[in-house]
Amino acid sequence: MIKSFLGLFFVTFFICLFIVIMQFLWMHVNDLVGKGLPMKVLMQFFFYASLSMVPMALPLAILLASLMTFGNLGERLELLAMKSAGISLFRIMRSLIVAISFVVVGAFFFSNNVIPVAQKKMWALMFSIRQTSPELDVPVGEFYSGIHGMNLYVRSKNHKTQALENVMIYDFTQGFNNASVTTADSVHIKLTEDKRNLVLQIHGGEQFENLKKQQFTGTSNVPYRRETFKEKEILIDFDSNFQEIDESVLEDQHVSKNIVRLTHDIDSVSNRCDSLRKSFNKRITTDEYFNKAYEPTERETAHNEVLKPTTEAVNCDSVFLACSQQEMEAICKAAKQREQNVKADLMFHRINIDDGEDFCARHNIEWHQKFTLSLACLIFFFIGAPLGAIIGKGGLGMPAVISIILFLVYYVINTTGVKMAREVLWPAWQGMWLSSFVLAPIGIFFTYKAATDSAIFKSDAYKLWFKQILVWIKLPTNEKKESVVRLAKKAGIQAKRWLSKLPFTKKEK
Repeated sequence: MIKSFLGLFFVTFFICLFIVIMQFLWMHVNDLVGKGLPMKVLMQFFFYASLSMVPMALPLAILLASLMTFGNLGERLELLAMKSAGISLFRIMRSLIVAISFVVVGAFFFSNNVIPVAQKKMWALMFSIRQTSPELDVPVGEFYSGIHGMNLYVRSKNHKTQALENVMIYDFTQGFNNASVTTADSVHIKLTEDKRNLVLQIHGGEQFENLKKQQFTGTSNVPYRRETFKEKEILIDFDSNFQEIDESVLEDQHVSKNIVRLTHDIDSVSNRCDSLRKSFNKRITTDEYFNKAYEPTERETAHNEVLKPTTEAVNCDSVFLACSQQEMEAICKAAKQREQNVKADLMFHRINIDDGEDFCARHNIEWHQKFTLSLACLIFFFIGAPLGAIIGKGGLGMPAVISIILFLVYYVINTTGVKMAREVLWPAWQGMWLSSFVLAPIGIFFTYKAATDSAIFKSDAYKLWFKQILVWIKLPTNEKKESVVRLAKKAGIQAKRWLSKLPFTKKEK
C-alpha cells in the first residue's frame, strides 16, 4: 500500500507544484520580463518560489494520490478481495494513515522553519527585480515611459542602423510645468560600459523650453528658449544593473517569522493596542472632550470675570445672540478650530490603533496557517482515500476532475476566510479554520460511507430509489396509509432492538 501510494504521491506532487509555480509566475510576469536578469538570479527566484508554493501543492497532491491509489485498487477488484477476506477499510488504510501522519508532522516543521526563510529570500529578490530598470525596447506609435522623467514617442524605426526616426522627447525632470520638448530626425540610444547611464545621440533636432521660473513680476509673458542643432548628446542616469536589497528589511514582516516570534510579537502588539485604547478612552470620556474643565481666558482672568459653575439651565442661543458681531465671529472661529483639532486627534489615534490591529491580524493569520496546512493534508487524505474506494475508478481522468473540484472548493473557502480575517471582520481563528470546519465533515461522511460499502455514487441505487418513490405516489390513498403504518411499525421494532442493547432499566427504556 505504501509503495503504490508513494509512487503516485511524488508524481502528483511535482505536477501540482509545477502548476502552482506557473500560476505564480504568470501573476508576476510583468516584473520578470525584459529586465535582462542573470540566470543565477532567476534560478534562485524559482527555487525559493518552489519552496514557498509547497503549502498549495502538498494537500492537492495527497488528495489526488489517495484518490488514484484506492481507485486503482477498486478498479482491479483488489479492494473487493481484501474486504471479502475480512479486512476492513480502516485496516487497509492503516499503513497509509501512519505514513500521512509523518507527512503531517513534516509539513508543520517545514511550514514553521523552512517557509519563513524561503519567503524572506523570495520577496527580497522580487523587490530587487522590481527596482531593476527594464531593457530598452521603445515601441513604435505609442508613448514610452521606461526612462525616468522622460516620455518618448517614435514614429518609425530603422532596423539596419537601429535608429529611432521622427522622435519627440518630453523631459519632465524639472516638473510638469517646466517640461522641455525635443523633436529629432533620428535618435540612437546606447548604454555606457558600466550600465549606469544612458546616452541619447540626437541628430537634426530642435528643442523648446519655457523659462517660467525666470518670469518677471508684473507681466503675463513667459520667457522661453528655442534651440536648433544638428547633433547633440544627452547623458541620463539609468542604472540597469541588478542590485539585491538587504534581506533584513523584511525581518519584521509576518512571512519571515516562525511560531515563537509570531507569538511574541502578537502578544506585545496586542498589549500595546489595549493600552492605547484604554488611555484614549479615558482621554475622550474624562479628560479632553466630554468632561473638560472650564479654562478662563487671559482677559477674564485680568478683569476678574471668571464665571463660576452653576447648576441653573442656560440658554446657549440667547447667550450667543447677546454677544457683539465681532465676539460671535471669534466664538465660531474658536469652535471650528477646536472641532478640527479634535477630529485630527481622533484620526491620529485611530490610525495608530488600526495599524496595530492590522499587524496583529496578519501575524495571527500566519500563526494559524502553520497548523491549517498540516490539518488540510490529513483531511484531504480522509476525503480522497474513501472517495477512491467508493468510485472504484483509477487512472488520472476521474480522480483528477474530482480532485480539482474539491481543491477549488477548499481554495475558495480558505481565500474567503483569509480575506475576512485580514480585514478584521472575523477573528483570525475563524477565518483560517473555516475551510477545515467545512471539509472535515465531508471527510467523515465519505469515510463512513466507504466503510459501510454505501452505494453513494452508483446510479442504479438512485434509479431504484426514484422508481420506488414514483410507485408510492401512484398508490391509492388507503395503500399509502398502510405503507406508512408498516414503516412506522418497522421503525418501532428497530428502536426496541436498539434500546434493548443499551444499559437502561425497563422503566427508563
